Amino acid sequence: MSHSVMIQKKEHFARISLMAVSIIGWWIVFQFGILQLTVPREMLILGLLVLFLFIVEFYPLPVWKGNTTISFPIVYAIMVMHGIACTLVCYAFVVFFVNLIKRRPLRIVFFNPAQLVGSLYLGYLVSSLITRLFPSENISVVEQGIIHFSLLMAFFYVINNLIVDFILLVRPQAYYLGAWKQKTIQELKSFLISYIYLILFNVLGHQNRGEIDVFSVFFFYAPLVSIGLLSSIIAKLKKEKARLKALFSISSELSKKIASPDWLRFLAENLQEFIEVDAWILWKRQNGIWRLRFAAGLANDDLELDEDTIKSLNQMKQLALYHHVKDDGGPAKDFFDKEVRSLVYAPLIFEEELVGMFVFGRSRTKSFSEEDMESAATLANQLAVLIKTKWLFAEQEKRLILEERNRIARDIHDGVAQSLAGAIMNLETAHRKFTKMPEDSLRLMVESTAKLRGSLKEVRESIYALRPYPTERVGLHSAMSTKIEAIQKETSLAIYLEKRGPEYQLSPMVEKIIFDIFQESTQNAVKHAEASEIDILVSYQKENILLKVKDNGKGFSLFQAMIKARNHPHFGILHMNEAAEKIQATLQVDSKEGAGTEITLTVPRMGIEGGMMSDKAYASR
Repeated sequence: MSHSVMIQKKEHFARISLMAVSIIGWWIVFQFGILQLTVPREMLILGLLVLFLFIVEFYPLPVWKGNTTISFPIVYAIMVMHGIACTLVCYAFVVFFVNLIKRRPLRIVFFNPAQLVGSLYLGYLVSSLITRLFPSENISVVEQGIIHFSLLMAFFYVINNLIVDFILLVRPQAYYLGAWKQKTIQELKSFLISYIYLILFNVLGHQNRGEIDVFSVFFFYAPLVSIGLLSSIIAKLKKEKARLKALFSISSELSKKIASPDWLRFLAENLQEFIEVDAWILWKRQNGIWRLRFAAGLANDDLELDEDTIKSLNQMKQLALYHHVKDDGGPAKDFFDKEVRSLVYAPLIFEEELVGMFVFGRSRTKSFSEEDMESAATLANQLAVLIKTKWLFAEQEKRLILEERNRIARDIHDGVAQSLAGAIMNLETAHRKFTKMPEDSLRLMVESTAKLRGSLKEVRESIYALRPYPTERVGLHSAMSTKIEAIQKETSLAIYLEKRGPEYQLSPMVEKIIFDIFQESTQNAVKHAEASEIDILVSYQKENILLKVKDNGKGFSLFQAMIKARNHPHFGILHMNEAAEKIQATLQVDSKEGAGTEITLTVPRMGIEGGMMSDKAYASR
């Protein structure tokens, strides 16, 4: 028997079981409730108890890793005051309308009240039978009440949980031991709270305090209802806070990882903290082409999008919810297992451009709430921005590579090519003059040899420039240490390198520019400043990366240096400043004649260091 066939059989059996429990439960409501119902006394008290019952059912009491209701003390009070028939009717319809208002699936709307009422009636029959078997002459009224509700509670909770466990076991979804333990702990806590409250109900109810009126009922049950109501509201606020915290955490971490290849793995590992789903698929769309980026849970990643599906996805520009996948699951329903019952399509839109599609699935119909829809939309918006930013990085990288190729081409054309052309012309002239003017030929050959040596040097420098940068090979700090050692071997300078803060990975472009500015600053101090000491500081701060190079040399006039740099192009201050602007860093040069020089580079930490592209700031151009 194939796995899919077995799942279908389990699903069919589970539906039949749900239907059977629902039919039996509502038959009990009709046969032993509605048909035997009499006009209740004290309608005001009954109405108040029904209202309280509705509140505690609508706002369940939060417990560890779940919720539980504490409605049994109120149900028992209705039964004591108005009989079992009235209790069955009130309990069934209150639970029915609570489930209906919460927009649960129709089969659950009918099943939940049926299994509760069925458990209550069976517990009532068994507990009544047992109490009749034991003599009650030597037992007080209070003790009789405690024995009765103790037996009733015990059988009610046992039967109710057995029915729920049976349904959870026969359904296709796995029912793990951990989930059973969690449910049992919740029910035990509900049992304990209800049991304590019912002891007080029996003790206080049998004392000679006069007739029980609506005020007595109100003040007795108001604390119980208030505990459930306030606890539920607080739990919802905490859940919303946790959801916002999870969104902030995911957004922050994705911003750091969007330029690295493991961002999808991080999203898969942390998605459930923000929105609980059983399956999800992420597609990216670029230049009209859809690519599957990730699939997890009850999803298939071995299917290809056909033309009709692509056309439908292209037309989806708003959040779409499908409660019943079997009836209508949208264009991507075939990408999910048959166990998935509900789907949410969250299009990734950036500046009115569809850049992808995020589809979430759950194994229950009508299981996505408005909060879930808001979470899906929020996450989709975040991913749209991040994916678009990643594309901008890639485009910027291509532009940088093109610019670098053009620069190399210009350098070759203006440098090596011109030198080689001049050398060839000199050699051709020397060849013609060799017999008549040997001295001129020798001079031309010497000049050509010098030009060829210069060209060879330029070619070697270009080849060296195309090699992996020192920071890419060994890292920024190691590259700086190696450069300092090389300078110290050639000079007698005292150079001190200090690193502050925990080192974190930077993008290759940031490391390259920091190293270039460090290298130019130290070379200027060696060649021009006549310094005897250089202090270098690299500080990894929370918001910035700081590079400071300070020497005790003769200093210079910044104004005169800027004029000289314009007339004699080289790396210098102007090019250092241009390089800093590429990563939106600030370069500050403080120098006075005779007072040394201090160069400070402040690089903003854009949140995506460690990527393989460039920095986020650079993508804004």
